[in-house]
Amino acid sequence: MPTPVPHARSTMDRRAALRLAGSAAVAATAASTAGCFRQQPPPAPDPLLAQELSARTDVLWAKAAATLAPDHTAALTLIAAQRGEHADALRTEIDRAAGVYHDGTRPSSRTPPPTDVPGPPTPPTLTALRDQLTGSQRSAADLAVGLSGFRAGLLASVSASCATHVAVLLG
Repeated sequence: MPTPVPHARSTMDRRAALRLAGSAAVAATAASTAGCFRQQPPPAPDPLLAQELSARTDVLWAKAAATLAPDHTAALTLIAAQRGEHADALRTEIDRAAGVYHDGTRPSSRTPPPTDVPGPPTPPTLTALRDQLTGSQRSAADLAVGLSGFRAGLLASVSASCATHVAVLLG
């Protein structure tokens, strides 16, 4: 009869168990912390930023056009004022989406408003301003189609206003 082979018993004392548990805890912490230090891609810019810039550009164009068309000063002043209101409304929505809180405080990652607004190189003609506003109208309408809720309504209103500027005030 063959002799039985004794089974090797593995015994773990309390210190070994604690070392093993401690190592596992350190490894788990290191793994979860490593994820925090990974570079996250920056968030995509708010799609309303381009609309805000367009509105602020249109303000400058309308004001500049008044130098070549003094007989249209009232209409051009109204266009500049309303496009300024559009820019402010768009900025308010951009800030809200970025997390401006009900008490008026802003998150540190807030997207600043554009500071380098391109004005026309020379005072534009009424035709050039019409083209500029038509481009703004189409751009707002195209973006509105892809959005929903308040943002879609805001852009639809901006688009309709630009169309009115072109057809009625400059028509």
